Amino acid sequence: MKKNQTFLELLYLLFISMRPLQLLKNLALFAPLLFSGFLFYNPTDGPAFFYTVFQAFLVFSITTSSIYLINDIVDKNSDQKHPYKQKRPIAAGQLPVPVAIFTALTGLFISVFLSLSFPPFFQLLIVAYILLQLTYSFKLKHLPIFDILIIAIGFLIRIYAGAVVVDLHMSVWFLLTVVSASLFLAVGKRQSERTLLKEKNLPATRKTLGLYSQRLLNIYTGMFANATWLTYALFTFQTEPARVQPAIERFPEIYVFLPRTLQSQKLLMLSLPLVIFGVMRYLALIYEENKGETPEKVLIKDKTLLVTVVVFIIAVTILIYAN
Repeated sequence: MKKNQTFLELLYLLFISMRPLQLLKNLALFAPLLFSGFLFYNPTDGPAFFYTVFQAFLVFSITTSSIYLINDIVDKNSDQKHPYKQKRPIAAGQLPVPVAIFTALTGLFISVFLSLSFPPFFQLLIVAYILLQLTYSFKLKHLPIFDILIIAIGFLIRIYAGAVVVDLHMSVWFLLTVVSASLFLAVGKRQSERTLLKEKNLPATRKTLGLYSQRLLNIYTGMFANATWLTYALFTFQTEPARVQPAIERFPEIYVFLPRTLQSQKLLMLSLPLVIFGVMRYLALIYEENKGETPEKVLIKDKTLLVTVVVFIIAVTILIYAN
């Protein structure tokens, strides 16, 4: 700690280093609950499902925040050469490394300890996520393709973590949608990083960036963009939430007036245009504005994309739970 640095300033630097915006990724734990039809379910022999998943969300947030600290410690030298990452507290020398290490290890210990109150499979997922991210920080981030795949696996672990704490079944199409969307975001991030460094005529601060050609990233981007909306379309067509009545029973007065051409019991398919628009908008941000490097900031700052996501969540909630 620097001589003129107060305790509150140190806490603030730790908070920034834990990347609070990145916690948006942990909202993925609620996805199985939302799409299963059990979002508002309150069992007679236990707490409400939402409350249980929220507790799991907090545990996972402690875990991911600790991992971000470790990642910044490992990447300190390379971050100092990056036009944006050099401003991070550890890279800028504002946050002492020993303090960051102590905080990270304490956070990991707390998260593992808190996970003991959850089902064993959740505990395994917490440990698996920690080991995966540590391996990523020290080795896998330097290997092309693996650096992208690890991001998708991280989202899959989040999805499974949100499902196992309340023992929910998940559609294989839903899992494929998660994988496709996370790969899409990961490739978009690499795309923007590469463009940013090229425009500023800077050397690659991440080894793998030099191993991805522009042509290859374009192919990956198109492939996963298509896979995202297509797998979601198949999910909405194949899935009917377990606790929800078929659409024709819930809204019989509507189906009486509709021609057979327009009749469908898969009301969740009505949310598909929002997904397609969201994918197209994100592609525009990547290629036209080079804003894909930090997906969470894009979501917060781009009003069009933010409104699309909010409307999508509201639409899905209404389509699944309105009775």
